[in-house]
Amino acid sequence: MNFSVFVFIASGICFCVVDAIAKLLVTETNLITVMWARFLGQLIFSIPLAYFLVGRYFWKTEHFRLQIARSSLLACASTLFFAGLFWLPLAEASAITFTAPIWVAVLSGPFLGEKVGKKEWLVACIGFCGILFIVRPGSAIFHFAALLLILMAFINALFQLSTRKLVKDSIYTTFFYSGIIGATISSLLLPFSPELPDLSVTQYFLFAIVGLLGGLGQLLVVIAFYEMKPSKLTPLVYLQMIWATALGYLIFNQVPDSISTIGMLLIVVSGLWLIWHHQYGNEVPPLSDT
Repeated sequence: MNFSVFVFIASGICFCVVDAIAKLLVTETNLITVMWARFLGQLIFSIPLAYFLVGRYFWKTEHFRLQIARSSLLACASTLFFAGLFWLPLAEASAITFTAPIWVAVLSGPFLGEKVGKKEWLVACIGFCGILFIVRPGSAIFHFAALLLILMAFINALFQLSTRKLVKDSIYTTFFYSGIIGATISSLLLPFSPELPDLSVTQYFLFAIVGLLGGLGQLLVVIAFYEMKPSKLTPLVYLQMIWATALGYLIFNQVPDSISTIGMLLIVVSGLWLIWHHQYGNEVPPLSDT
């Protein structure tokens, strides 16, 4: 297996574990504290790593404004997702956020100057229709949190596009900025968070895991994107649907119903088609001789 592929899959596993733990902690504590732990852990992890691998000036960047903007997008996307997890099941919430590759395909026109044709728009619409199968507006199961997750997917797409523009900076510098901006924003919001209950040893441990795995997952994504084109790695993001569904069942005893499953499949199929079309264009991939 290609090293970048392995790294990207490992990052997805880290994110799914963080999501499951965050869903528990947001319910038992509060959103702002969970976000603070998430980014503080990454910051603590990133500083010594960047110092020893890049040097004392690891914080220097040729794209300071872009680093700030990208890191702010990550903090915003993470906050929206964790907020959505408070109300929605893990698998369905993850499925909605997996429309990010569809957004990437649509936004590649204005951001990267690539042409987005009628077929791409049609397939993107099919993918977005998959969201309707999951959230079912007007039904008893609809919740406004789904709108938070749709917005999160859009912001995540902007985050992914901006990451690719930072290849001149060290991956560890980029990793550091993601941590310090997220930690700064969440620290400024801490005074406005609800008072924490008395935490158990287990909850302290879970907060630490959120910080560690959240930071590690982001580092692995940056490493993978620096080593291989995102168009070749992005299809693997849908493996997270498997991990999210499994964790949702094991921890929360939640399983998507048949209608939600149809919506999830529409999102996956349309996302994969757009990624494939973006990679091959109108060319037909060579067939195997066997």
